[in-house]
Amino acid sequence: MKTATHPSTPRRDFSGDVRLLRIAALAAFIGALSTVAARVLLTMIRFFTDLFFYGKFSFAELSPADNTLGPWVIGIPVIGGLIIGLIARYGTEAIRGHGIPEAIEAILFKRSAMSPKVAVLKPLSSGIAIGSGGPFGAEGPIIMTGGAIGSLIAQHFHLTGGERKSLLVAGAVSGMTAVFGTPVAAVLMAVELLLFELRPRSLLPVATACAVAGFLRPLAIGAGALFPVETAPVAPIALLSCLVAGIACGALAWLMSTALYRVEDGFHRLTIHWMWWPALGGLAVGIGGYVEPRALGVGYDVIGDLLHNHMVVSAILGLLAVKLVIWLIALGSGTSGGVLAPLLMLGAGLGALLGPYLPGADPALWPLVFMAATLGGMMRAPVMAVVFAFELTHDANALLPLLAAAAGAYGFTVLTMGRSILTEKIARRGHHIYREYGIDPLERHSVAEVMSTEVHHIDANATIGDVLATHFGPAQKHRGFPVTRDGLVVGMVERDTLNGHPPTMPVGDLFGANPPLVALPGETCRAVATRLAVHGIERLPVVAQTGHAQLLGVVSRSDLIKATATLHDEEHERRTLRTLPLVRRP
Repeated sequence: MKTATHPSTPRRDFSGDVRLLRIAALAAFIGALSTVAARVLLTMIRFFTDLFFYGKFSFAELSPADNTLGPWVIGIPVIGGLIIGLIARYGTEAIRGHGIPEAIEAILFKRSAMSPKVAVLKPLSSGIAIGSGGPFGAEGPIIMTGGAIGSLIAQHFHLTGGERKSLLVAGAVSGMTAVFGTPVAAVLMAVELLLFELRPRSLLPVATACAVAGFLRPLAIGAGALFPVETAPVAPIALLSCLVAGIACGALAWLMSTALYRVEDGFHRLTIHWMWWPALGGLAVGIGGYVEPRALGVGYDVIGDLLHNHMVVSAILGLLAVKLVIWLIALGSGTSGGVLAPLLMLGAGLGALLGPYLPGADPALWPLVFMAATLGGMMRAPVMAVVFAFELTHDANALLPLLAAAAGAYGFTVLTMGRSILTEKIARRGHHIYREYGIDPLERHSVAEVMSTEVHHIDANATIGDVLATHFGPAQKHRGFPVTRDGLVVGMVERDTLNGHPPTMPVGDLFGANPPLVALPGETCRAVATRLAVHGIERLPVVAQTGHAQLLGVVSRSDLIKATATLHDEEHERRTLRTLPLVRRP
């Protein structure tokens, strides 16, 4: 691939203009609104918990596990499920599910447009679902609610699809920041799961919204770590224990994801309308809650007890078994709720069970490590999981084992699971998501590197008949030719362009006074490929600079393919170091 130097607009590391500041300002406002929405959601969960389990109108922080309803507790989640089914059928189906797949689907396939119904009905339905005993977390609902707030504000200000995506994600992850107090992990969630790009246009609004939510959280919800933990430094042998933890958590993630979608398939085989499914799921939750009351609700108190080793083995086994079963059935029924808190509980419980048998660290470390590894393996976001666990606990000593175990779980699930718990739901709706992404080879190369410089051009004064006779026909070398007048480009012609016009008409008369579509040598191949696609053309003349269209060459779609050859070589060409440079051959 040849290189060339031509005068053109200097290329920059990033694209961006003053609109970026406007988007960042809107993101700050969205971060504040999402913090308020998080407070409203948590307050609704408390309200409905007190109403359903204690029959009182209050906002006191009461646990459903302390209810005195006896066997009547079985009916509470059923009532909640009935209400959820009605809201989903007569309000919007978008409230069904745990939120993150729906947010991804809106970003990739709905141009980041969400309806006002989602902003209102998602927190309401989630408050009812969790308040009536649903074994879910608040993070999925607040991601959908915050995302809807960001999308609606972007639509109000008539922003582009890409800008809407940035604000949707900013609202989603700033809501997560407000709930958990994890602003850096929220930014990483955006990068690893939601944005599908890494540009200033997306990163700056997301970081701004999370920072605002982080500063406002002490005022709206509370300050400090959600689960403060302090562990001792680990010994080198703990690396092997982290590998075991990673494999075990990866296997747990595989089990949970596989079982969830089999349960969902089972509900789809039922002959009754899906509106009634959440009530059936609620029946399973009620029975489980009667057997093991601490399995009901979000369960943050249970996670805290597991992280501090305040539970005996028999209690952990019973709680985890019930929590897993009722979570699978309830979420598979299509009710509204999040997956993050259940993942944290199940992962921490597995660590509490296996921790005493793992060498190299205090047993108190392993519930935290298993919790993060389960999250990283299930979400396929290991860096986010590590930082999330750190921000939840503020335990710096755990960072290294967290990284090792999360990486192990991530590798396990990548090799054993075709799709994650997030993307499987979207795939079942007919959309495949490819989670790997890198620098576009068309972004790495300029037009000057791929364009054809040996160009035959047509004088604007030549007649159409002469051009058809000399440039088009059996001996035709190119499908299109640039047209020039006094050395400057006025346009491009193909055979179809000339057909139907008088043979004596000068070719230059086909073009009006508007400047021609051109490419500049310093532009990226991606920019030119987009221009070709938008205008439905095959090639463009390359000129020295805008406003002075001196012809330098022609770039076509086939030329742009050359830029992908470098990527092919990087991915498939293998090289072996045959000799060491310091070793002489005899």
